[in-house]
Amino acid sequence: MSRDLEAVVRRFLPNPEEKSCPSSSPSSRNKVAISLMTPVLPMLAEACTSVEMAMRKCPNGMLSEVKYDGERVQVHKSGNDFRYFSRSLKPVLPHKVNLFKDYIGQAFPDGDDLILDSEVLMVDNETGQPLPFGTLGIHKKAEFKNANVCLFVFDCLYYNGEILIDKSMLERRNILKDRMTEIPNRIMLSEVHEVHDPRDLAERIIHVLKLGLEGLVLKDIDSKYEPGKRHWLKVKKDYLCGGAMADSADLVVLGAWYGTGNKGGMLSVFLMGCYDEKRDKWLTVTKVHTGHDDATLAALQDELDMVKIGKDAEKLPNWLLAKKPMVPDFVAKDPKKQPVWEITGAEFTNQGVHTADGISIRFPRVTRIRDDKDWSTATNLEELRNLFKREPESLDFDHLLNVPTDVNARHTSPRKKPSGSPRKDTSPGKVESARKRTNSWDMPSTSSKIKEEPLPGTPVKKRKRDECDQGPSSEDRIPSESEGLKMKHELKKETEEPSSTSGFSPKKEKRFRDSGMKREGEDHCTDRLAGETERSFESSKDTSASDSDVEDTKFNNVLQDVRASLAPGFDTSRRKDARKMLKILGATIVTPENGHDSTTTHIIHTRMEIPSSVILRDFADFPRTVKHVNVSWLEETAARSRKQDEVQHAVQLVGDYCNCSCIHR
Repeated sequence: MSRDLEAVVRRFLPNPEEKSCPSSSPSSRNKVAISLMTPVLPMLAEACTSVEMAMRKCPNGMLSEVKYDGERVQVHKSGNDFRYFSRSLKPVLPHKVNLFKDYIGQAFPDGDDLILDSEVLMVDNETGQPLPFGTLGIHKKAEFKNANVCLFVFDCLYYNGEILIDKSMLERRNILKDRMTEIPNRIMLSEVHEVHDPRDLAERIIHVLKLGLEGLVLKDIDSKYEPGKRHWLKVKKDYLCGGAMADSADLVVLGAWYGTGNKGGMLSVFLMGCYDEKRDKWLTVTKVHTGHDDATLAALQDELDMVKIGKDAEKLPNWLLAKKPMVPDFVAKDPKKQPVWEITGAEFTNQGVHTADGISIRFPRVTRIRDDKDWSTATNLEELRNLFKREPESLDFDHLLNVPTDVNARHTSPRKKPSGSPRKDTSPGKVESARKRTNSWDMPSTSSKIKEEPLPGTPVKKRKRDECDQGPSSEDRIPSESEGLKMKHELKKETEEPSSTSGFSPKKEKRFRDSGMKREGEDHCTDRLAGETERSFESSKDTSASDSDVEDTKFNNVLQDVRASLAPGFDTSRRKDARKMLKILGATIVTPENGHDSTTTHIIHTRMEIPSSVILRDFADFPRTVKHVNVSWLEETAARSRKQDEVQHAVQLVGDYCNCSCIHR
């Protein structure tokens, strides 16, 4: 929790002059409380892949909060002194926060000392609408003259000497609402709605995505603020429906860079681009370094026909237009002979770094090797422009509304909403900032206004075809509903031999299985047609699933090279779900009964930080090369059907125990 080393050492050092108090226990003396002006590890959120998962994780109800696309900032105020810390606990650049000193005192008139958790982003002064990610840069000021930075406050950890982290989320939120006075476009309270019903949550998700916002953060109303823990949930369009709603493009490999760490000396970062027919030039779109497993990456070293230029811009071939930051170590010898990969990300963005009109893909990853396409059928510049201009309303949200009515039947009764007269709750970044509400928790408060349309609960067999239903050929056809229902009885057979309807030869099928790639049409939408509540590990029936059920759902072997063990002390309430996810993804589960041998590759934890004393005591039987990862690694791997980078989910190990390639300290 604390990054104040001196305070920690002094608390643990024995003081012979200090008389022990009979009422104080050793455990209470060894706790380092939150200290003003010293940064605290922020509470984090894990990926939420479905409405069912959210209702299961937040059985008491939740606060649904708009996910702001800015920079996380922790504000410390002590009298007239201010400090601002980033997500990584480093000081925030002054140009982003200097103006807040004049407004925080007005927003909290009785707040002498406080610690706030917040997000900083640019907003348009006329509309109050948040501007896209990346506009906080100092070089962007000239481009956005009629905009300024705004602080969106969403939590309070400390107020006038009182530590609040042990209070419930609902209590902390009410403290903010009662004590904070919003200053339009300067200091704003984040927009939240209290949700207890799965249908209401689905409609909230659809609402914010139609507005073009990043998504939602869901917080159990009874939850405490736990520094460094991933107990909140984040909902983004690329997490839902197995990633089918994410933005993607089929791009050509134009160049590559050497990797770092355990991938040093290998081509592991790739420059992806598209073709401009009018200029007869190839343009850069994004650089990608995730999505390939080790076997595929090793094969690419020989398969890609590259020429080394060593980041020398003068050696760029005439056919490639690239800005200096995007000049790679290697370029393709002939781009028309290079492979086409499907690149998927959170959204299309325009930051001006790339030459395809500045269009790029945020958080890109390789999701498929398109052997069925070549450069002529890949996404070209004109098609990329159309994808970038696509309106959020064009997405098909019908599948989000197909929520089982009994999804929360096994949860506790929903908490009653706050009673009494409605309170004024000025919304952040909204055109009609003075719009009246009948209830401050439930009425919309968004960054722009849209026309609310009825949300039909369209049956699956009458739904419109969405992104994941469209493919380049008949090989990618999604089965009809009757075919989909029949598939659930044939899943085990499908994993053991190539499917006759997949359109793949046995040789190509083996290549995709070995590389961990998904076959065309083998995605979450197919799973849903085959009975989502019976097959998905996010189903509300997961807790009662038997091992035989798991074997029937084992269709994706993306972790077939993983031998994993659940950490000693693994949360018992999550153990069964974790074991089921491992089996579904094709991993081998190592248990104390069959021994922690030297082939164990991963230890799955529910905590994000483990002290060295625990490591030495409880993990002595494990090899030192084993990777220690949080259970969020499993959940994100399952959500995206691709093995995720362990470094992003590595558990912090205090001490020198681990020799694996993850960054643990």
